[in-house]
Amino acid sequence: MTLKEERELKKAAKLEAEKQRIEAMCEYEEMYDTFSYICGIDEAGRGPLAGPVVAGAVILPKGKRILYVNDSKKLSEKKRDDVIKEEALSYGIGIVSPERIDEINILQATYEAMHEAVNKLSVKPDILLNDAVTIPGIDVKQIPIIKGDAKSLSIASASILAKVTRDR
Repeated sequence: MTLKEERELKKAAKLEAEKQRIEAMCEYEEMYDTFSYICGIDEAGRGPLAGPVVAGAVILPKGKRILYVNDSKKLSEKKRDDVIKEEALSYGIGIVSPERIDEINILQATYEAMHEAVNKLSVKPDILLNDAVTIPGIDVKQIPIIKGDAKSLSIASASILAKVTRDR
C-alpha cells in the first residue's frame, strides 16, 4: 500500500468515525422524532464575571446532520456558526446585558436570554431540548439534558451560536 493510499484510508476512517459521533449526538432528536419542531437551547456567559449572557435556540430540519459541530479542529467556530445558520430551519439569539444581570442575577438573566432566543424563532417549537435547565414561564414541553451540548446536535448547535455571538 502506498503512502497516499494509507492517508486516504485514514481520512476515510476519520470521516466515518465523525459520522458515527454525530449520529450518536442525535439520540434525543430521534427519541422525540414524533414532534415536528425540536429546538435545542444553550447559553454562553454564565461562567465569566463580565459581559452579557447569550442564549441560542436552534431548530434543525428533521434528519439533518452537521458534521464537526463540536470539533474545533475541523471547522472554525465562525464557519460552524455560518453552517448552522444556513442549515437551521430557524434560529434565535437572546442577549442580556451585564447591567440587567446585576439587577436580576445570572440565573434569571439566563432564563430571560433563553426566552428571547425562543421568541425570535420564526417557527414555534413543539419541544425544547435544554442544556441542563428547565426554563420557567415557557408553555412548550421541555427536556433538560445534563451536558446536553455533548449529547444533542440541536443543543450543540445552539451552544455554538451563543458562544460565537458572545465572543463577537
